[in-house]
Amino acid sequence: MSTTVAKTKNRWLIAASAVGIHISIGSVYSWSVFTNPLREQHGWGLSSISLTFSIAILFLGLSAAFMGHFVESHGPRKSGIIAAICFGAGLIGAGFAVNIGSLYLLYFFYGALGGMGLGIGYITPVSSLVKWFPDRRGLATGLAIMGFGFASLIASPIIASLIREMGIANTFYLLGSVYFVVMILSALYLAPPPKGWLPEGMKEETAEQETGQGDLSQLTANEAVKTIRFWALWAMLFINVTCGIAIISVASPMAQDIAGLTAAAAATMVGIMGLFNGLGRIGWASISDYIGRPNVYTAFFIIQLAAFLMLPNTSNAWVFQILIFLILTCYGGGFASIPAYIGDLFGTKQLGAIHGYILTAWAAAGLAGPILVSWIRETTNSYSLTLYIFAGAFALALAISLLIRVNIRNIRNANKNTDVVDLPR
Repeated sequence: MSTTVAKTKNRWLIAASAVGIHISIGSVYSWSVFTNPLREQHGWGLSSISLTFSIAILFLGLSAAFMGHFVESHGPRKSGIIAAICFGAGLIGAGFAVNIGSLYLLYFFYGALGGMGLGIGYITPVSSLVKWFPDRRGLATGLAIMGFGFASLIASPIIASLIREMGIANTFYLLGSVYFVVMILSALYLAPPPKGWLPEGMKEETAEQETGQGDLSQLTANEAVKTIRFWALWAMLFINVTCGIAIISVASPMAQDIAGLTAAAAATMVGIMGLFNGLGRIGWASISDYIGRPNVYTAFFIIQLAAFLMLPNTSNAWVFQILIFLILTCYGGGFASIPAYIGDLFGTKQLGAIHGYILTAWAAAGLAGPILVSWIRETTNSYSLTLYIFAGAFALALAISLLIRVNIRNIRNANKNTDVVDLPR
């Protein structure tokens, strides 16, 4: 059976299938396109409509954490099919909720059910991709997660056009059907590589790869959560996502306040931010294959620490936007580099499950970031204090990124002097 898989499966088509899933579920970032039409049709409040998106991100993180073990034990094909069913049904159900005017059903279908499809679909291809690309982990996971970041650039104008032409409910019905088909077709091609498989050019390293000596350790998910480095990764991702989401949520008014951009120019900037978010995912993840994941994360925090300190005093519109775009590349790069970092530190034994646990940082950050920045803005009537607080958070993240390097070096030195592969630390 494994010989057949090796002959018939092409790892680049596996990567394309992963992109198919991620570009479908990434349309969640286009939620704001529905906001004004829903307000006009049903008179729902802005915060009530926005809560739908928050629920979806919350369930993304929770389902990723709880379903990680399912992905590992049942494989990417079954997991991808379940993700397609949940996400497709969530969108179609959202259309029904809009038809009957039920906000709570919208929360259930789009937020909870669709959010479960998001979480399962997000982690489903990653574990397999890391195994298919032991030579280019960052590039492979960056490709898939880039699809998630770029999805809104593609989906937003299409959704806006569909709403004008056929109404909100019918748009949900059509999107649910199309994304279901794309995700099902993508999931059916997904499969892990045969045991011991290596790409051409790595055959001479077979023994090293099979024993996992190229990775720091080979741990289960339950072993990984007992280590210092797991929580270091969690904290770094939490800080990176909290500050990034906060900037995304207030980018337009902040640009108008600090740098004096017009509303139209600020709206253009927000659109371009999506481009840099996507480019950062593939760019930083690919760079990490050459300079290493620890170096990439340290670079993230140095760049963002400097950018957040400069933003409050940057009145030049061009410099302000360049700083924002730099932050967005680091925001996207953090998502794309984390799966490969997990593989480096914990191996590929249960990478999907560990990735799911780590993504709870995203769920927490999705709630914390926008709430924090809005509260500080309302309390102080200024974005400056918010930006300085986030700069302090990045100083903490930078310290964590340096400490995890010490932990990695100590374990590698210990592994050289003992036959024990690793113990939870």
